[in-house]
Amino acid sequence: MGRVLVRSLVIGVLVVAVVGVGFGLYWFQPWKLWQDETVQEVLPGTVATSAPPTAAASASPSSESVPRTLASGELISHEHTTSGTVKLVRLADGSHVVRLENLDTSNGPDLRVWLTDAPVKEGQAGWHVFDDGQYVSLGKLKGNKGSQNYAVPADVDPSRYASVSVWCDRFNVSFGAAELART
Repeated sequence: MGRVLVRSLVIGVLVVAVVGVGFGLYWFQPWKLWQDETVQEVLPGTVATSAPPTAAASASPSSESVPRTLASGELISHEHTTSGTVKLVRLADGSHVVRLENLDTSNGPDLRVWLTDAPVKEGQAGWHVFDDGQYVSLGKLKGNKGSQNYAVPADVDPSRYASVSVWCDRFNVSFGAAELART
């Protein structure tokens, strides 16, 4: 009877350990630290070309027909080393995008791009501030490297927001953020 009890206890502990390890792997997704996803998008409304400009194309386009940078800033590191430039851009059609250029950060579980009203603080003081005030999630981070665009919903006034964060929704922490300086 003693052997059966010990054997049942050992099997129970092993089952709990396997379930615990499985849950931990799902929750933390540590393999993402070694997986990079590079995304290279052009800014909407711009044409990438290698042909020389024609006489018609070299005429000065109206300021309303080309994308215009309204604000920009440099990403600083928070929970993970993060670098790159953030731009708030008004497109020719009047819509807005947040553009991450030359982004370089760690990959992680459930990363999002947030437009926020929070101030950008250096060090650990800045890790958790972005969900304290108002924020708009612009969607999942498309890749942890490269240049990419995130549409700002039409009902959102981008002038009400002062910063952008690469936010880990699973752990409620900023990987990196940039203060938007108006141009």
